[in-house]
Amino acid sequence: MILRKRERVSSVSSLLIRFSKEVNELPGIGEKLARESLAEQIVESCRRVEFVYSIKERRISPRRKNPEDDLFDPIRAAILHDMEGNKDEAFWLIFLSTHFGKHRKTEWLLVRDVYGCMGQGRVWTWDNVSSNVSGFRNWLSENETVIKNKIPHGAFGNHRKYESLKGDTDNGTGAVVESYVNWVGAPFSHVGMINSISGDMNSCPKATFDFLYNSMEAVRRFGRTARFDYLTMLSKVGLAEIEPSTPYLSGATGPLNGAKLLLGCNRTDKIHMHEMEERLVELGEYIGVGMQVIEDALCNWQKSPKQFKPFRG
Repeated sequence: MILRKRERVSSVSSLLIRFSKEVNELPGIGEKLARESLAEQIVESCRRVEFVYSIKERRISPRRKNPEDDLFDPIRAAILHDMEGNKDEAFWLIFLSTHFGKHRKTEWLLVRDVYGCMGQGRVWTWDNVSSNVSGFRNWLSENETVIKNKIPHGAFGNHRKYESLKGDTDNGTGAVVESYVNWVGAPFSHVGMINSISGDMNSCPKATFDFLYNSMEAVRRFGRTARFDYLTMLSKVGLAEIEPSTPYLSGATGPLNGAKLLLGCNRTDKIHMHEMEERLVELGEYIGVGMQVIEDALCNWQKSPKQFKPFRG
């Protein structure tokens, strides 16, 4: 496995050199250390995508669906629900996993406690929430303190560390969930919503992704990163045939800084966003990876451009 990874890194590094010489110069990888660090980040990003695909090929324990079980995992639960034909629950669990995120120490505990009603004998399934949003928000308000006392610092994931559990404010979890339910819209069928959009987009995965990405502006507290993470995860678990056509740099921080570094711009330079995205799309096609990998790799690479440091959430 280690040898295989080294071979992949070496191959990507060689492709980066060739692209920079033959297609478009990449000043940020002029130094060997920087180039090898980026190549390793690209391979790591590929492996994270491949890992989700591999989960679907394995047997998944039914315990993964049970929020009262320590083995609960919303991603694996979503895959199981999808296999069983309960697609709305699968979409809902991907949304919850994105909103709360996976914490480095407590992992999916926050998702588990909210989804499982703190073990109070019911589950906040999609059907229960979409038909009674006010009930969910009231429950959240009543249980917020209990949840926070159980989980220090709220335990949202790294991408969601500034989010709030509050059920009764305009920007807390209650409002986020209500806006998501409204985004899906009556009759609250995720598949129906996406099929109607896909039909309008002539079943083009990239156009459908772009439409969904832009329409999710209606979901509170779901900025550029959350939308990108949610939609790409839908694709990885097989819930929607969608694909990002660009790395969506507008509104980005880490990926944008990584792109500027790679393309030889100062962080304060006002290079045309569309131009940067075009060059990154060209690079992705050249080395054979999608925009999800490019976006993720650049974000992690710019944190330590001359020494590979693995992402740990």
